[in-house]
Amino acid sequence: MSTPVLMPQMGESIAEGTIVRWIKKVGEKVGRDEPLFEISTDKVDAEIPSPAEGVLAEIKVKEGETVAVNSVVATIGDRVVETAALPAAKPAGDGSKPAAVTSAPALAAAAGPGDDGGESTPDDTRRTRSSPLVRRIAKEHHIDLNGLQGTGVAGRVTKHDILEYLEHRPAAPPSSAARVPAYRQGERVEIVPMGVMRKKIAEHMVLSRRTSAHVHSVFEVNYERVAALREKKKADYERAGTKLTFLGFIAKAVVDALGKHPVLNSSLDGDNIVYKKDINLGIAVALDWGLIVPVIKQADEKNLLGISRAVTDLATRARAKQLKPEDVQGGTFTITNPGIFGAQFGMPIINQPQVAILGVGAIEKRAVVVNDAIGIRPMGYLTLGYDHRLVDGAAADQFLATLKQTLEHFDASWV
Repeated sequence: MSTPVLMPQMGESIAEGTIVRWIKKVGEKVGRDEPLFEISTDKVDAEIPSPAEGVLAEIKVKEGETVAVNSVVATIGDRVVETAALPAAKPAGDGSKPAAVTSAPALAAAAGPGDDGGESTPDDTRRTRSSPLVRRIAKEHHIDLNGLQGTGVAGRVTKHDILEYLEHRPAAPPSSAARVPAYRQGERVEIVPMGVMRKKIAEHMVLSRRTSAHVHSVFEVNYERVAALREKKKADYERAGTKLTFLGFIAKAVVDALGKHPVLNSSLDGDNIVYKKDINLGIAVALDWGLIVPVIKQADEKNLLGISRAVTDLATRARAKQLKPEDVQGGTFTITNPGIFGAQFGMPIINQPQVAILGVGAIEKRAVVVNDAIGIRPMGYLTLGYDHRLVDGAAADQFLATLKQTLEHFDASWV
């Protein structure tokens, strides 16, 4: 009996993934949930566990190849399957597009709603075998997908294809289509190919800028109350197996503020506003090879200790490439913390399809006016990036005002 190994979906808008490395070789024994291979998407680099115990009987997709979500990439069985050798793939990150796998399972997985197994034209294939995200971009920019030749599986139009078309379509002004050379002939340079994750992040950020009308507001917060509570309780949290950080306090305050300002915890679906009933808090984690955003599910049901444990757990597993697909899905609001590197504040880009993101600046002691006197207090800036298509400046500032009030008068019973 054999068990198929599928390419997992690592996020709502993710339609494909690239196999970076096979951890096991054909013929090697593998236990259930033992790391089997490593993938890269624009959401995460992760080690994918085996769905069953047995022998890695067959590898269908080579390292460096990109395939659609739910494609069969390998088989777990009790013996090795004899197959013809797969052609070698170009290494990931060499600047070229990874080869696409066109096996029957991959094509079936790539097919969209409405495929009935009957005859279809190439235009039908391109239309139905594009992701919901690509179809939404096409609709917003009035693009007919039938007129595009995709580079994905079976001619599927990918995010890269449609973004490339938007950048260079004939109707665009000449200035937007022109490319300025990155270096001059004879200039001393070192050229290093972008990795898979870096390229995916770049696509995602460009897409977000093109999708949302970005606006930012900045508030300054006095963390004196939070600092005192943290100093008083951090030893208790360490005994409980976690750390009590400023980020934990901020996350708890954000959850409270989102409950009072639900428009910040929503998404746009065409002309409809989708209010999310659960608060799933994304926490951006900086890695040596990129940035990922694991999600604390139903953060509104957790106390400060629970949020602190979740932050520590997700960050640790992200750096060890141990995140599961569900760990990076379903986020409704994101917090990013450039302050850990000393940034006073940043202007973060919204994580689609969310409508807002909070940037946390460095918390430092500064001279401030307190009751008409100069005092030294731990101060920091909070920056809210929001989608002006849905969120007005008044709503954004009211959210920040609530967040500031909560942090400066933090409820001791929450700690």
